[in-house]
Amino acid sequence: MAQSGTARDAAVAALDEVLGQGRPLSETAGGAFAALDAPTAARAQRLTLTVLRHLEQADRVLTPHLRKAPPLTVWNAMRLAVVEMAVDGVAAHGAVNAAVEHVRRGKRTGPLAGLANAVLRRVAQVETPFAGLPPQRMPQWLRQPLVHRLGRDAVSAIEAVQAQIPPLDLTLRDPGSVPVWPEGLGVERLPTGSWRLTGSVQVSALPGYAEGAFWVQDTAAALAATVLGVAAGERVLDLCAAPGGKTMQIAAAGAHVTALDMSGPRMERLRANLSRTGLAAEIVVADALHWQPDALFDAVLLDAPCSATGTIRRHPDLPFVRDGSDLAALTDLQGQLLDRALGMLRPGGRMVYCTCSLLPEEGEAQTAAALARHPGLTVEAADAPGLEPAWRTPDGTVRLRPDLWAARGGMDGFFIARLRKPG
Repeated sequence: MAQSGTARDAAVAALDEVLGQGRPLSETAGGAFAALDAPTAARAQRLTLTVLRHLEQADRVLTPHLRKAPPLTVWNAMRLAVVEMAVDGVAAHGAVNAAVEHVRRGKRTGPLAGLANAVLRRVAQVETPFAGLPPQRMPQWLRQPLVHRLGRDAVSAIEAVQAQIPPLDLTLRDPGSVPVWPEGLGVERLPTGSWRLTGSVQVSALPGYAEGAFWVQDTAAALAATVLGVAAGERVLDLCAAPGGKTMQIAAAGAHVTALDMSGPRMERLRANLSRTGLAAEIVVADALHWQPDALFDAVLLDAPCSATGTIRRHPDLPFVRDGSDLAALTDLQGQLLDRALGMLRPGGRMVYCTCSLLPEEGEAQTAAALARHPGLTVEAADAPGLEPAWRTPDGTVRLRPDLWAARGGMDGFFIARLRKPG
């Protein structure tokens, strides 16, 4: 818990939980940021994310000035000060004094305030502390297979995008509308149909938010529902639906959508967004491996639980809370869900299987295994507005990477396969 209610204190507390306890930021933020007002909490969140994106660089700068690693809270206070100076351009005296004061206030860390002060003042003498340092690398369990598959240059390009603050992508309820955005924002309509905003953005304050004109959704994630290509009146199942961006896309197209997920709290967010946007869907909180529909569906969208390795640009805590040890269990679950989804699909129906993973075990390999298990199942060439030829694999699936559209701010890593059931 933050000691004084400042954004910096809350950021250090959140870093302690992420890096010391392996807790995702989504779980720690409620405790570290709960006592703060909204603007302070937002700043604390931003500071925490920035440190996590540049942790390796900060440690490379600090380590030469230390004979041994200090306690974690002291490390994190110094890391924050270094990142504020090197990335945010904060004046050295302000960043250093805040870190030293944070260390001094702690009962166990107080005696190390002098050390923190001396080390940070040495770092502050360097005008550009991170100059010449490469972007933060992905963990070895993820980086090594990606280098083997994509090459070092591509992996380095992905890491460069992950080090940047991602833009905000929005999906419109009415894709043909042209919103009026506030002045001062960088705004681009992407070829895939999403709107991309850069700059300081408070989503709930944007014109049209209260009226439900849009929702937040990375352009890569939005492509999955577009590839499914639903029509008005179709019965569509959105499996593992929370938080609901794809459900709303399907509903906005006029389909009768059933949204299923086993997380009640996450489905409450979907209910709230459906209410805000005026869209309708049948909400089912259940385990997809056991739930049975009353009738088969015309189309199914399965965004399967996965390693989420394609979302590090938006969730830089992920490399510090996962180690790849759950990959075998995840791929087994994905196979089971694929089989269940096909069983809920009418003969001749279509489905999209997708994951926000960079790993072929959770994408290409899953599709190949499903084709082997289900005779007559076929892959249909994925198609959607803005889908570039280079994003397609030889077998017709789609492989998206964070470094695609790097000059535009990148996108999440995603795998998308459109399958047709025989019948």
